[in-house]
Amino acid sequence: MTQIDGLTAVPSPYPVAETVDRLAAAVEAAGLTVLARIDHAAAAASAGLPLRPTVLLLFGRPQGGTPLMQEHQTAGIDLPLKALAWEDEAGTVWLGWNEPSWIAARHGLTESGGAVEALTGALRRLAAAATAG
Repeated sequence: MTQIDGLTAVPSPYPVAETVDRLAAAVEAAGLTVLARIDHAAAAASAGLPLRPTVLLLFGRPQGGTPLMQEHQTAGIDLPLKALAWEDEAGTVWLGWNEPSWIAARHGLTESGGAVEALTGALRRLAAAATAG
């Protein structure tokens, strides 16, 4: 596991597309909604630019993120939750996400501790399901 400025990333034994498919399945099994899948590498290729596999998945449900936005609507810039799967220059696939505690600190959230803890646990469980070998 790696952590950089509120970003946590774990290695995945699967290719990027499969990692994202596994994450999407775990998200839906947990009763959350997949809102968007953005294939940055495909967009780059359509512009004639090279980019290793890189896919962003947006997901959530109002019960999780709304309490954060009720306290400070600016938290909406970091919601819904998102996870990025990418292949690095060495060929390692990673799955990363913004830590809810970082989102809370960024927006000065002080009354949403229960929601932050719930989101933190959910992200860790979802990532574990997506990357389990």
